[in-house]
Amino acid sequence: MAREHGLSTQAIRNYEEAGILPEAERTPHGYRVYTPVHQRALRAFLALVAGHGHRTAALIMRAIHDGATDEALRLIDESHAQLLDDRRTLQAVEAALAGLDAVPDGGSGSTLIGPLARRLGIRPATLRAWERAGLLQPSRDPRTGYRVYSAADVRDALVVWQLRRGGYPLEQIAPLIAHVRLAGGVAPVEPMLRDWRARLSALGRAMLAGAAALDAYLAYRTPEGPGE
Repeated sequence: MAREHGLSTQAIRNYEEAGILPEAERTPHGYRVYTPVHQRALRAFLALVAGHGHRTAALIMRAIHDGATDEALRLIDESHAQLLDDRRTLQAVEAALAGLDAVPDGGSGSTLIGPLARRLGIRPATLRAWERAGLLQPSRDPRTGYRVYSAADVRDALVVWQLRRGGYPLEQIAPLIAHVRLAGGVAPVEPMLRDWRARLSALGRAMLAGAAALDAYLAYRTPEGPGE
């Protein structure tokens, strides 16, 4: 069973001890005996890992083996909800970038760091960190010294926030924002958006594969089917 998936025998024992696999029976000499049930459980777990991550996949399998199928389904629903939220975030990024040219550099709508941080749901320290990374270029009020974010700065902050939600590190976002700011176009962002969209599609397919493997495992454990 370990060789089929390129795993060590210790990994199989660890999965059993963690509740990812059902408990194995023992021979009179203490050796574990793994059956087709364990093989299907392992396949289901590994398929779930690809779509939900190791931690959530482990929680799903433990819930199944604890008889808490509803909890396992809830965990799956949460992952799908997160994927939907990520898709909406991608759409928001695309919409924000599509409107880049619509915001003139000297546009109205200036704001201070506190209100902008509250709008984005982040700390002011995060905005200062983005500024140090070259992502934002707020001006300073000559009387108070406070940072003043123009409409274009707010736009850039929104784009950075959305790209960060998409999983992109600051070092990748900084040159992109600078290039878009100077070039006045969104062409440099298009490959990133295509890659992001492809990753979300791959994740969605992986979740489907995980669901199919888990359903097969549940059907094998309870061949009479739901409600019977």
